Amino acid sequence: MIRSHDVIPPAAQPLIRRAGPADVDAIYALELEAFVDAWDKVTFAEALSYYPTTFFVAASDGQVAGFIVGALEDTGENIYGHICNFAVGSRFQRRGIGRALVIRLEHQFALEMATGSQLEVRESNAPAQRFYRRLGYENVFQVGGYYKNGEDALVMMKWFRF
Repeated sequence: MIRSHDVIPPAAQPLIRRAGPADVDAIYALELEAFVDAWDKVTFAEALSYYPTTFFVAASDGQVAGFIVGALEDTGENIYGHICNFAVGSRFQRRGIGRALVIRLEHQFALEMATGSQLEVRESNAPAQRFYRRLGYENVFQVGGYYKNGEDALVMMKWFRF
């Protein structure tokens, strides 16, 4: 369900489109800016082939401003979306681009029959946790030692209401 606060004013809306091979270099540059334990270029190229319907970029000012990679997972009882990787370049933050990317991916998950979406976030990343809570995600559980440096991950989930 789209709520009024989920809608970005038309003038501020980035172009959200499916990622393609030509985007990998720009995506990788954003990844290196955002994460200490970054995915490599090969992983992004593989993600394009594994998740062609759930890998998006946001274009703003004529360049890739952010990206989001999602996957569908079938538990046997439910299908849910998994936000695998997501970043917005620092100079493009606080423009609604991250929100637009998450909402677009959630819509794709719902189109592909997912009943919700989940993600992992560093326990120490309070700003990201607040961002996801504003989008309707709730804490579900913690995974000890999830990240390379041994930091725990907080698993967050949003259930879609149809």
